[in-house]
Amino acid sequence: MDRASIANAVRQFVHDNYLLGREYHFTDDDSFLDQSIIDSIGILQLVMFLQDTYGVTVEDDERIPQNLDSITAASDYICRKLNGVQQRHSAPTGPTLPGASV
Repeated sequence: MDRASIANAVRQFVHDNYLLGREYHFTDDDSFLDQSIIDSIGILQLVMFLQDTYGVTVEDDERIPQNLDSITAASDYICRKLNGVQQRHSAPTGPTLPGASV
């Protein structure tokens, strides 16, 4: 699966589940949380969508903004997961997203 198709799926998921008919323009690099596109519960729903859609497990220590807080971040993260590249952190390098136990 290529990055562009993953980005399109994430974009469609966000549009269908969070914009709810609102006209809202954002780029693939815009932070979901900073731009109030998705709230903390929405991040958990995004994680479930990614796991169900791509058959991956999003580990607690992977629930960080660098992996999930934008279309670009989420699609790059899923590409790494699908290609078997694990990005592990022994300690968080920044804030963790909701639902992560650290």
